[in-house]
Amino acid sequence: MSGLFDEAPPPAPPTPPGPGLFGDAPPGAAAAVTAAYRVLARKYRPTRFEDLIGQETMVRVLRNAFAQNRVAHAFMLTGVRGVGKTTTARIIARALNCTGPDGQGGPTADPCGECADCRAILADRHPDVMEMDAASRTGVDDVREIIEATRFRPLQARTKVFVIDEVHMLSRNAFNALLKTLEEPPPHVKFIFATTELRKVPITVLSRCQRFDLRRVPAADLAAHFARITGLEGFTAEPEALALIARAAEGSVRDGLSLLDQAIAEAPAGGRVGAASVAEMLGLADREMVFDLIEAVFAGRVSEMLAITARAHEFGADFATLLQDLLALIHTLSRLKTIPDLRDSSEFTEAERVRGTALAARLAIPVLARAWQMLLKGLAEVEQAPDARAAAEMVLIRLCHVADLPPPGELLQRLANAPAGAPAAPPLPPSGDGGGGARAVVGGGVVGARLPGSFREAVALVAAAREATLHAHLLHGVHLVRYAPPVIELRPEPDLPRDLAARFAAVLAEATGRRWTIALATAPGEPTLAEQGRSAEAARREAASRHPLIQAIMTAFPGARMEAVHTAGLDAYGLPAIGGDEAGPVFEPDDPGFDPAGDDAAGFSEEFDA
Repeated sequence: MSGLFDEAPPPAPPTPPGPGLFGDAPPGAAAAVTAAYRVLARKYRPTRFEDLIGQETMVRVLRNAFAQNRVAHAFMLTGVRGVGKTTTARIIARALNCTGPDGQGGPTADPCGECADCRAILADRHPDVMEMDAASRTGVDDVREIIEATRFRPLQARTKVFVIDEVHMLSRNAFNALLKTLEEPPPHVKFIFATTELRKVPITVLSRCQRFDLRRVPAADLAAHFARITGLEGFTAEPEALALIARAAEGSVRDGLSLLDQAIAEAPAGGRVGAASVAEMLGLADREMVFDLIEAVFAGRVSEMLAITARAHEFGADFATLLQDLLALIHTLSRLKTIPDLRDSSEFTEAERVRGTALAARLAIPVLARAWQMLLKGLAEVEQAPDARAAAEMVLIRLCHVADLPPPGELLQRLANAPAGAPAAPPLPPSGDGGGGARAVVGGGVVGARLPGSFREAVALVAAAREATLHAHLLHGVHLVRYAPPVIELRPEPDLPRDLAARFAAVLAEATGRRWTIALATAPGEPTLAEQGRSAEAARREAASRHPLIQAIMTAFPGARMEAVHTAGLDAYGLPAIGGDEAGPVFEPDDPGFDPAGDDAAGFSEEFDA
């Protein structure tokens, strides 16, 4: 079996000096030039703590630890791919072993990069800084090799550093073998672990390490970093192009640099990286096209929407990616709608700040939420469908046809306010627009600005004012003693808030334009509205269970149960509507001799769940 650290391959033969026989370049020169190129992710790998972007908290803690000589013996670095875990481990190794330009320095948070140890660690050839990939070496024998190596002092450096990448891949026995050494390592040994799956690391290992969570780098920081590197490479880039790359990197510096490398390769020498070429490279639809598409969808213009998808198909856009772009834009619009100050944020592109802000102002949050849910389900359809374009267009056609539908809450309110057999009522005017003041639905009717005629109507006004917590307290914890508008006497439960009476009076005053007095009494009072509703429900079930038809069904179908009793004329609290009578359940046919197994029951059996 090969050792933990295999020997380096022999050096390549030297290139012959001078020109070739015919005055051309010396043999092997072209190959040397090709081999000398390093990808951006390696060329611009950070070598100092200050070069790490987006990890300010970790850098501050490590700097203080070196300044106070309180460097831990083991570190656990966790985070998504490409945020700098292995890079940080190498910087720590250099900081521990740097001797300064004069060879007399000690551990420092600012390694010089000039001493022999710094140069060797930078070149990945230091004998005392050993890296192991736990993804390929997971066994207990590999860990025992590390434990054996800790017994010997460093060959060249001040401290032996063991860097184990993807440590979560180690087997259970390997972790157990490492525990004792990890808890009490020799003074000349440091361990640095890196993982993308922290939850797979045993807690016994985590408790012996100083943990740092490396965060995803914000898109704005990535874009600025990429702009600097693009300039150093002798290119320019459109801000929108860098924003697209930063967004596609999802917080990973390495992933973003790999994409930037590809984008620069597609640009002419010394030229400009354009947003259009980056979007094509990433398989993204043009950002303006996405805005055009979403505006056509929300306006219900099906033909325009289909024309845009046809153009996207011609450009080679992936339709699953197109729906993902729409989802991302819906999320952006929802954020702009919820927090208007974000329109000045640098994290958004110019199109998102201008067109996005205008579009968010026209759309309601329920409409955006409905579009999000439909697109989310549609994305799964597109990924499973044999024709992705057809599936995506069907999803968008559905969105176009629901664009002018009211939100679910408004639709329910219209239906509740409409009399039986009448068309849906027009939408209720918002408060403060001269539409008649506060309104609350009670028992199918509408309570306007007049004084509420009962305690139930007063509580319903609280619900209409969207005071959910106060409404819950009034529903479940308040007993009515006397109702004499504008005076209400109540007995609240002891655990209710002390300001309940003041809040209740304020809501009633706002809703009716009159001053109310809420008095607290000690008399028992009525049961709470919730208790009254439960009692009424129990009485309805009892009455229904005594009906001959129900008894016959229970006899004919052993094990059947009565799930619920639906009675017309009840309000939201399960009580008869104000000014109306409880209609009671209706059974047909009302015949004590009715046979549920006979022909008369043919159309009735579906009403009950056996």
